[in-house]
Amino acid sequence: MTVEDLRLLIGQDVGLPVLLVLAVEVLRDNPLAEGDMYEGDLLRAVLTRSPAVWNAYPDLARRLTLMVGGLSGLSPDLLSMVEQFVGSVQSS
Repeated sequence: MTVEDLRLLIGQDVGLPVLLVLAVEVLRDNPLAEGDMYEGDLLRAVLTRSPAVWNAYPDLARRLTLMVGGLSGLSPDLLSMVEQFVGSVQSS
């Protein structure tokens, strides 16, 4: 499965129990992995899943929170998404 496949399916909320795990593994190695759109498009797809999704997978949410907390040099748009994600996970 390619990064683009992951981005598309996750963006459509398809197969999240399996695909989010795969996506976090990809992002661990390359946080700005890109499909066919732009650098960081997989991270955007993962970060923008609803808080209810992340409530169902708290361990994965914690792993992702730790990973994105150490990122620097993100675009303002992606940085905003990281902050929203971290805030929503911490308030759950």
